[in-house]
Amino acid sequence: MSDDLRQMAERYARREAGMSRYSLLQPDVWQLVQERQRAILQGLSARGWHDVAGLRLVEVGCGAGGNLLEFLRAGFTPSHLTGCELLPERLATAREVLPAGVQLLAGDAAGLSIEAASQDIVFQATVFSSLLQDDTQQRLAQAMWQWLKPGGAVLWYDFCMDNPRNRDVRGVPLSRVQALFPQGRLSAQRVTLAPPIARRVCRLHPSLYHLFNALPLLRSHRLVWIHKPHQS
Repeated sequence: MSDDLRQMAERYARREAGMSRYSLLQPDVWQLVQERQRAILQGLSARGWHDVAGLRLVEVGCGAGGNLLEFLRAGFTPSHLTGCELLPERLATAREVLPAGVQLLAGDAAGLSIEAASQDIVFQATVFSSLLQDDTQQRLAQAMWQWLKPGGAVLWYDFCMDNPRNRDVRGVPLSRVQALFPQGRLSAQRVTLAPPIARRVCRLHPSLYHLFNALPLLRSHRLVWIHKPHQS
């Protein structure tokens, strides 16, 4: 394991003590998740993927399996889903909650044996913002692109701005996303009210999430579809 990945694992371990703030029972969290779900579903439909049962998807950094559960609810087939996770304890939790047909792989995703051009969608959520070394990001991006079928897409959800209160992450601007996937065609939108703001306003009333989120400059994440041309 590289030093960057080892340090990332240590940072995630430190965060475990505060995981209650990410519970779906928190009004800022369930609104964040629902907003992202809507954007992803709209993106699938816009790309003509109305029946997703035949699509193959791998998630880099699947954690405890929450995102894969969302894809199952959307109609993906368990045997067509794969999750990769660096932290063994999170992977063990994912195994408990996901159907047996979902394949789960442990270790550094960039070094896993996933067949080239085997996936319709490669999904990552807030993984790259936790990788603080450019070469680690590049190595992972190259592996993800290799797994992707021509005509498929990387589905990217990550911070687009720095958090001055959290040095464990760094925002990934759209120019960096394009540099990581130079052959990709990008379609991007800003989503997600910045979590520190969302937590504060939702303490007053949950409906304030939508009011503040109407201002694009307060959205801290970017959802990007990175399309792989049929000839690349």
